[in-house]
Amino acid sequence: MAGAPGGVTPSAPLLVACALGIEQLALRSGKRPGGPVRVLRTGMGPRAAESAVAGALAPGGLADAAVIASGFCAGLAPGMHPGDLVVAEETRDADGATPCTGTGLLVAALARAVPGSAVHTGPLTGSDHVVRGPERAALRATGAIAVDMESAATLRTALCHGPRPVAAVRVVVDAPEHELVRIGTVRGGISAFRVLRAVLPAFYEWHRSLLLPRR
Repeated sequence: MAGAPGGVTPSAPLLVACALGIEQLALRSGKRPGGPVRVLRTGMGPRAAESAVAGALAPGGLADAAVIASGFCAGLAPGMHPGDLVVAEETRDADGATPCTGTGLLVAALARAVPGSAVHTGPLTGSDHVVRGPERAALRATGAIAVDMESAATLRTALCHGPRPVAAVRVVVDAPEHELVRIGTVRGGISAFRVLRAVLPAFYEWHRSLLLPRR
């Protein structure tokens, strides 16, 4: 049987990679979809993400999995609020840009899974450290709408291990007007956690849609 778009076979699983234990808890504790989904905690930072994703996609593991990078992010655009969703059109870092697959499908699926939440689309940029203050403005000037530490490394590593659909969906935990000190200690962190709990069915819908044969 011919493979689906992006090199994924009809029985391919979905790998959702996140960095932090609190992100993994949110993703695992929400409503579970019906298909094969693994939530992988990579650890924080691009190098940790590269190592964990490479291990998960090694032969004998989830070698043909579609990959979504998820978790929290810092919003860069004015008017963003904690709990807003970011669907990357591409991820960027010092090693280049990685186009994402099926952004429109994800936006539509998230609108159904998390009704009422704002969804922003655009470039998601990477950093090897937490970004605050004036540095955010500099990243915003590049056209990026949000920043995190692992998405770019996750998607680039996934594609280095073979063609597959890749995407990045992040929940804004702080923004220029709503900076947080620690996740979960104020209302903004709690809002972001609740939204992240609700996204997994949308990820599965995206994955399933990509596996449907084209007419």
